[in-house]
Amino acid sequence: MNKHLLTSLNWNRSIRFKMLGSILASFAMMAIVTNMIDYYLTNVTSVVGYYLSFMPDFVDTTLTLVFYLFFFLLFFFLLMRGTVRYLRILSEGLMKIAQGNMETRVPAKRQDELGAIAQNINFMAEQLQDTMARERRTEMSKMELITHVSHDLRTPLTSIIGYLNLLQTDRYEDMAAHRRYIDNASKKTQQLKKLIDDLFEYTRLTGGDVKLDLRKVDVGGLLAQVGNEFEPIAQESGLKVTMNREERAYWCRIDPERFVRALDNLLVNALKFSLRPGNIAISLEEKGTNVFLAVENWGNPIAKEQEQLLFERFYKAEPSRTDPLMPAGAGLGLSIARNIVLLHGGKLDLTHENGHFTFTIELPRCDADEAASGSAAAGHTSSL
Repeated sequence: MNKHLLTSLNWNRSIRFKMLGSILASFAMMAIVTNMIDYYLTNVTSVVGYYLSFMPDFVDTTLTLVFYLFFFLLFFFLLMRGTVRYLRILSEGLMKIAQGNMETRVPAKRQDELGAIAQNINFMAEQLQDTMARERRTEMSKMELITHVSHDLRTPLTSIIGYLNLLQTDRYEDMAAHRRYIDNASKKTQQLKKLIDDLFEYTRLTGGDVKLDLRKVDVGGLLAQVGNEFEPIAQESGLKVTMNREERAYWCRIDPERFVRALDNLLVNALKFSLRPGNIAISLEEKGTNVFLAVENWGNPIAKEQEQLLFERFYKAEPSRTDPLMPAGAGLGLSIARNIVLLHGGKLDLTHENGHFTFTIELPRCDADEAASGSAAAGHTSSL
């Protein structure tokens, strides 16, 4: 209350005090000028004074009021002309913004209420500009989505149609070629199914149409099981899998199925982009109230700009050329993984230095007593 009162009495910070001051100053200046004019007309200019002496009282009073009002308004407008000019500037700025020129900014040089209005106008323009930019990005994103989906679906579909045409017209040399065409068509069908599954999963995750089946799970045991299943696949590609974790439980509230999907995407990404022969390192540790799961691999270095794009949907980096048979994905794996981790209240970050990539999942851990009550729900406890 006192602070508000002091602000109101500050000439620079209160337009009300400025108006009150202008009114008082106008009254004072009006009184001085009209008295000077009256003295001049009645005492200095004898002819005018002679004629004024014969005027009726009501005429004299009326003329005096007219003079008072004229000079009061004159001085008031002169004192307030800066405020009126500033209001006109604000009005013109608002009109430009209303016409769609979101680059317009009004000068916020005053410290009173009009200055606060100017700041709010500029803030409104910035928010509208950001909103319009987001809408444009959303529209462009929709077009990119259609373009990428069309391209990614058309490539395997074209191959399937080609193989089926060869089989349908009996254009194959022998039964071995017949078998090869069928196998290739089947692989392309699986690739097409994976693309559709990834796209469906991504739209569900980003659209908010996902309900997690959260349970208290030993992430260490779950990781060991996934690692055991992944190790033979990596070995076939000339990669070794190492795991670094303490032999104990790491309890977190997760949806096991969704979390395994995120972990699989990280491991497949490391498999695609690792140099052969090489190593994929998986580590798990607990720091404070969080559990950190990291997947490390060594591949071709990328630029800082590419690092920012790795989690963008449909972004595809160049895979390792040492494994040309590795099928290309839709560029959704890392984006899906990050969205899954975010739904769990965690974070997925990347650190990269000279071709050394580390993807780290950070999850809030459960307390030991809380986890014990839900340990029956976590059935994955095997070790690598």
